Amino acid sequence: MTAIVDCKGITKHYRQGSIDVPALRGVDLAIEQGDFASLAGPSGSGKTTLLNIVGGLDRPTDGTISIDGQDLTALDNEDLADLRLRKIGFVFQAYNLIPVLSAVENVEFTLQLMDVPAAERRERAKEMLQQVGLESMENRRPSRLSGGQQQRVAVARALASRPSIVLADEPTANLDTQTAEDLIALMSRLNERYGVTFLMATHDDRVISRTRRHIVIADGRVASDERRTLEMAG
Repeated sequence: MTAIVDCKGITKHYRQGSIDVPALRGVDLAIEQGDFASLAGPSGSGKTTLLNIVGGLDRPTDGTISIDGQDLTALDNEDLADLRLRKIGFVFQAYNLIPVLSAVENVEFTLQLMDVPAAERRERAKEMLQQVGLESMENRRPSRLSGGQQQRVAVARALASRPSIVLADEPTANLDTQTAEDLIALMSRLNERYGVTFLMATHDDRVISRTRRHIVIADGRVASDERRTLEMAG
């Protein structure tokens, strides 16, 4: 299998006054093409820090991390932002949609930043909304969509740029049980049908039970890394 993400010896320290606080303590982790993986651990374990470093939103104190073979730690801020735009899709628990844009315009936004021509980006945005079951709501603004529908728009936006990996931070945290289960099933189908690689930081057992790889972070280290069959993942 091809490693989309390759972390080697990742450490991260934060300063709190005069105290040096370690968040990650030498993490070695590879995420492979087609993985559908959950990243779990108690609050303060370092999982959000690790997800932010994988996503290029934060830099490690030490160690190296590469996306598609490109070393993130060697990039300046401008090149790192360009890599995030082209290689990484993000899904956040707060949706992070632009309120004055319609669903299809929100999906198009990343493509516009990538200078995709208008006709192509509209076609790709409509295609992705169809894939997440929102083709009839493409002209609605976020205020006219339910939480679950907004999160589906966020998934469509994350996938529209055809990234190497989609990172999701507690994607079901603000959703009711049925909506959360529907969203997990949707992401699982997209993973299986198109080979989209997902890494999801989560506390939600509904997410964890559906993933085929389960990584646990504790005290800033990888405590366990379990691969499971499709039948076990449900």
